[in-house]
Amino acid sequence: MAAVETPVLTEIKLSDLDFWARPPREREAAFAVLRAQPRPTFFRELNVPFIKAGAGFFALVRHADVVEASRNAEVFSSEPCSNSVADLPGYMARYFGSMINMDDPRHAKIRRIVSRAFTPRVLAKTEEDLQASATRIVDELIADGPGDFVTQVAARLPVQVICDMMGIPERQREKVLRHTNTILGLGDPEYTGGREMSTTGITRLGTLNALLRVMAAGYQLNHLAMRLARERRKNPGEDLVSVLVNANVDGEHLTDQELGSFFILLVVAGNETTRNAMSHGLRFFTKNPEQRDLLLEDFDGRIGPAIEEIVRMSTPVIQFRRTLTRDYEMNGQGYKAGDKVLLFYNSANRDEAVFENPDRFDITRSPNPHVGFGGPGPHFCLGANLARREINVMFRELFTRLPDLHASGRPELLYSNFINGIKHLPCDFTRPPVGKETS
Repeated sequence: MAAVETPVLTEIKLSDLDFWARPPREREAAFAVLRAQPRPTFFRELNVPFIKAGAGFFALVRHADVVEASRNAEVFSSEPCSNSVADLPGYMARYFGSMINMDDPRHAKIRRIVSRAFTPRVLAKTEEDLQASATRIVDELIADGPGDFVTQVAARLPVQVICDMMGIPERQREKVLRHTNTILGLGDPEYTGGREMSTTGITRLGTLNALLRVMAAGYQLNHLAMRLARERRKNPGEDLVSVLVNANVDGEHLTDQELGSFFILLVVAGNETTRNAMSHGLRFFTKNPEQRDLLLEDFDGRIGPAIEEIVRMSTPVIQFRRTLTRDYEMNGQGYKAGDKVLLFYNSANRDEAVFENPDRFDITRSPNPHVGFGGPGPHFCLGANLARREINVMFRELFTRLPDLHASGRPELLYSNFINGIKHLPCDFTRPPVGKETS
């Protein structure tokens, strides 16, 4: 594999959409250059029609900086917005302004209530549904034959599990997946139509089309959850919606709007994180067959560390934003109140100061203090353990029943500066792989 040329610092432009269309190895080389700088680099924000841009942001690319900012939520605030570089307009915040865009005490209130989605009793019930879903998915993969690992396997499992938890009817699930793709595919023509939104190709019409599609998807998911909430208040069942709408924690409960926003967060974050970790995971095992052999020698003993390494290497969520509440100094860099910073988890997870041979896929890596589920602190991923279980069960089912399963071609990557997504990944299980799948 040819070496990647080290980029010049002045040529690295994280705000430009063109940067995120470059091959992954080129982007990783750029982040290595940024980590080598004495202090975080500042980038101007991209001007996009209908979105009010700010002055710009500091890129936090070192593991130590990402961890410190994550722990110190009083200074590095998630308000007014964490899932967008620019502040979300009010018409978007209505659907996407979930608890990830809140600080305590509002964040703590909602997290206390929705944490009931992840109690041992709920997860025990989920385990039964999870195994049944994984078995059915592999049954159908065998019956249909090899094709696209993402659409046949990885994209199906998390949506089925979350819809089972929430009591979403079977007839609605394909629609849920489609809307999820649209929301996180903003700018990718496969999901939002039009053409790829390169930096030089941003137009008012193209932006308007993409925003309207995303808003329509948010509306549909939000109102699906709100309709279920109204039904479950009248006729509660054993599903998660019934638990959440009837929960009363210290006199507090979720409104229908809060439930709708939480559902969007759960289905979008839960779907994308798990599906992309599984898709990248199959590629890692295909390109590193010795690691796959190591896993299969002792699946129960090694799958836990293997999942952590898959999440570290893939880092499904690339970055989140924080906004400074006051002047602050961190690792020699001074920040002013109101400054924006982006926490680049993908870069922190390959920090040479923390991870030996960070570009090597090693399922025995220990310790592995990755930030693939977010940094430590109040916003650490609430569903991390559920994601781990989904990956565990799915790979067990796949490798037990299809020992020759492998990626058989190049992945088709999502065009995004937020999600490290794989839209399509050719796979085969009819013969052992010859050589390694190319990146």
